[in-house]
Amino acid sequence: MTSGQGGPDQQGWQQPPQGHPGQQPAYGQQPPYGQQPYGYAPAPSAGWGGPPPEPMERPQTVRIGIGAFVATLLLGLISSIVQLSDTDDFVEQIMDADPSITRDTAEAALTVGIVIGLLVVGLQALFIWFAWTGRNWARIVLFVLGGLGVFSGLVGLAGSGATNVSGFLTSLGVFSLLLTIVGIVALALKPSSEWYRHEGWRRSAMR
Repeated sequence: MTSGQGGPDQQGWQQPPQGHPGQQPAYGQQPPYGQQPYGYAPAPSAGWGGPPPEPMERPQTVRIGIGAFVATLLLGLISSIVQLSDTDDFVEQIMDADPSITRDTAEAALTVGIVIGLLVVGLQALFIWFAWTGRNWARIVLFVLGGLGVFSGLVGLAGSGATNVSGFLTSLGVFSLLLTIVGIVALALKPSSEWYRHEGWRRSAMR
């Protein structure tokens, strides 16, 4: 049979038609334009994900809880200002508690205490803000701080009769204790937990 009749050529193999779909190019040859080499499927095009989930409306329980913690923070500032309004008397109280302490040491201790107190107030305000924006870890921090505040408030009220604490400061302590309890309970309710869970999922989906 001759090669003009479509049979095998002189090398004993049949030449495949050029440009046939799915044809594997010979070694060292480039595939035709628009075809993928060696039969691989085309790589998927990079695309953007879907739109981010919509934020959930902040429930009333979160508003009440955060508001209670803000009010507690303000009451604590007012109580500190009242206590420190007469620094000389406060220094005398420190010296009476420990006669070995000199006035200079008592004044230095008072200054350090004021600085530390301001730092603590700033951190509490930061935690309250993060809890307001839906950070669940900040809510847990408020639970811990609130629990410590309730414990110290109960201890302070129990010992207020043995110390020279004015009725105004005692009233502030009672209101602060009640507001802290309200804040803890409100943030622990189911609507609050569901909102924090949704906000955490929404921020994860937006990354």
